[in-house]
Amino acid sequence: MELEYEYWQDGDGFIGFLKAYPLYGTQGKTLVELEEMLTDLYQGLKDDVVPAASDVKTGKLLVGA
Repeated sequence: MELEYEYWQDGDGFIGFLKAYPLYGTQGKTLVELEEMLTDLYQGLKDDVVPAASDVKTGKLLVGA
């Protein structure tokens, strides 16, 4: 199975999340370590009931200035 993920470099490490599960991020010292962490994250998420990106709703919040 192939999953898309987004990532960025933050200082000396990498932060990323699976595009199907944008609410759940992880990090690694190297890109390879980040991919390992994302794989572990997916293994934990696939068996639990968590919202996928298509299930997440958006709303607007009015806050005072």
